[in-house]
Amino acid sequence: MTLSPFKRRIVYVTVFEIVAIISSTFVLMKLSNSEASDSLPVAMMVSLAAIIWNFVYNTAFETWEERRQIAERTLLIRSVHALIFEVGLVLICLPLYMIWYHVGLLQAFMMEAALLVFFLIYNFVFTFIFDKIFTLPYHYKSASAS
Repeated sequence: MTLSPFKRRIVYVTVFEIVAIISSTFVLMKLSNSEASDSLPVAMMVSLAAIIWNFVYNTAFETWEERRQIAERTLLIRSVHALIFEVGLVLICLPLYMIWYHVGLLQAFMMEAALLVFFLIYNFVFTFIFDKIFTLPYHYKSASAS
């Protein structure tokens, strides 16, 4: 199934973040020894930040792919994509954890490190499945022009 680039990003972000909020609430509960009522708001704030970052980052990444006429997202491309996304999100999330949970930089970093491992795997798997279901728009144009 092929969607326009804009619709593709909206579907990607929406589905990704719904699963992410649910998952990260449980992970944050465990990491902070808190209740869902304490961790759900953090998960939602991180999700909002991730939605904005995801939209900006994936727009830039897909533009880069299209300019270089990347025909397939290889293991290397998928890995670099996930890694750069997560580094940006770490920079956004650390201050939030420090303020919300009243923890120092080291503890906030340890929380983020645990979430980073979880989300690196989740991002890779989710994007792989998403790309199989929703083909890249410029792949569709190239294939039909041939």
